[in-house]
Amino acid sequence: MNPETQGRIRVGITHGDVNGISYEVIIKTLQDQRIFETCTVIVYGSSKVASYHRKIIDANDFNFNLIRKPDQAHPRRPNIINLTEEEVKLDTGKSTAIAGELALQALEMGVNDLKSNHIDVLVTAPINKKNIQSETFRFAGHTEYLAGKFNAPDHLMLMVTRAFRIGVVTGHLPLSKVSQAITEELLVSKIRIMNQSLVRDFGIVRPRIAVLALNPHAGDEGLIGDEDQRIVAPAISKAFMQNILVFGPYPADGFFGAAAFREFDGILALYHDQGMVPFKLLSFEEGVNFTAGLPYVRTSPAHGTAYDIAGKNAASPEAFRNALYMACDIFANRKEYDELHANPLKPAQPPAESSNA
Repeated sequence: MNPETQGRIRVGITHGDVNGISYEVIIKTLQDQRIFETCTVIVYGSSKVASYHRKIIDANDFNFNLIRKPDQAHPRRPNIINLTEEEVKLDTGKSTAIAGELALQALEMGVNDLKSNHIDVLVTAPINKKNIQSETFRFAGHTEYLAGKFNAPDHLMLMVTRAFRIGVVTGHLPLSKVSQAITEELLVSKIRIMNQSLVRDFGIVRPRIAVLALNPHAGDEGLIGDEDQRIVAPAISKAFMQNILVFGPYPADGFFGAAAFREFDGILALYHDQGMVPFKLLSFEEGVNFTAGLPYVRTSPAHGTAYDIAGKNAASPEAFRNALYMACDIFANRKEYDELHANPLKPAQPPAESSNA
């Protein structure tokens, strides 16, 4: 190992869909030399594909350092590990089978290196959830794939921005199946995961969590569905009794309309669009997707492949840059938290009563 890399956070980046904006936002992010002051960056991808996208955005002075394995990485240059030596047919802005294959290869290599401690954190560029499907990838997205790979059934998709953090209980699930999926046990589990992540990953000592209601107006006392009274409220009460500062259920429209989200450290939405719509409205270009509950740190920009602007030098790197920095921050927070709690002091024992009269 290069002695200069010791103590630096090793960031692995999977290149995602090569026909989208992944390489554009990766290169634009890594053009900022300040990134290499604190971390070593390794991209799992293709140097030839990178060169193609580099020319599109006129980044002629940018070059990757080609390596074969992470321990060869240069600490102050962007490094890349080639998935293939062959020419790759690119169809910018289109979904293709080869793009899906390359996205999966990068993801599998990055995950294996993460599990083997060759890298410290993983930042995943956007994939196309359809063309990546294969015999080894039959998942609705990154979150479900990583939870399976890391054997972490208790996980939470957490969308993060400077304004707020919002988790989604049921994730990538059809709306028709949401109501039957919401159980008291599931809600309590997600509340616990969010609370622990806010404490350990984000350094918040006593986080306040809001839970959104499933039905309009929180069911209007059972007039518009009884799930909020029968399932959601009892789950909140149960978690509160476990010393978690959790409140709700709050009707989503009023909660965001009145900017009540600013009063909480974390928000738990019950289904995908309930959380994603306000999140993307308020922070689409800067938001980060973080998978809480995993044994490793994984982040991703909140946006997708953006085929509509691919190859036009129009993509903002802000969300990807935030994802990279957030992965490093969370890794450092976890390390500090674990060190502080490695040998907790035992409670003082009361003095024994004297036997003297």
